[in-house]
Amino acid sequence: MNTQENLLFDNISVFISKLDSDTISQERKEVLQPLADFIQSKVSAAQPVRINFICTHNSRRSHLSQVWAQTMATYFNINKVSCYSGGTEATALFPMVAKTLENTGFAVKTISEGDNPIYSIKYGASESPVIGFSKKLDDDFNPKSNFAAIMTCSQADGGCPFIAGAEKRIPITFEDPKVFDNTPQQTEKYAERSLQIATEMFFIFSQINK
Repeated sequence: MNTQENLLFDNISVFISKLDSDTISQERKEVLQPLADFIQSKVSAAQPVRINFICTHNSRRSHLSQVWAQTMATYFNINKVSCYSGGTEATALFPMVAKTLENTGFAVKTISEGDNPIYSIKYGASESPVIGFSKKLDDDFNPKSNFAAIMTCSQADGGCPFIAGAEKRIPITFEDPKVFDNTPQQTEKYAERSLQIATEMFFIFSQINK
């Protein structure tokens, strides 16, 4: 397996080295497989891989998924992968998401303040950052065609039976850590959800044959 952990910040490389895809149930792996198949089809055809992770508010799960997917594409040396995120409505990237990523080793910088702050989220010193902010799924920042729409929450999955321009629509839903906001468990539960998403993106990208 040809990996490029040297392109990532050290703390992120160490974090990834400890991930164990054997902790993912067989049933869950079957849920994840269609995304791996989509990525493989694009890589095999030497085509760009575009993935838009979609949730209701584009504030938590969709951003964690976007960041970890982009990071794993670099880790496994899979080129021409562009990861995006969007919501059925725009709100704001929840600050605990940025803090959770920072605690894992990402370099997070606030580019713009306001009701919907814009963050630069870097996973490697020489890699382009993920630009994190809340936006609707059809925002001009996101692709208009030839992408996979990954539904990361059941509300968005049920509320958006059709995603314009999506080549593939794949539900991969996660439990919302929002229920633990402003509780003593908040930090732990956000870290737990980030770990799950990181592990599952690791599993998906580890299958890609270049």
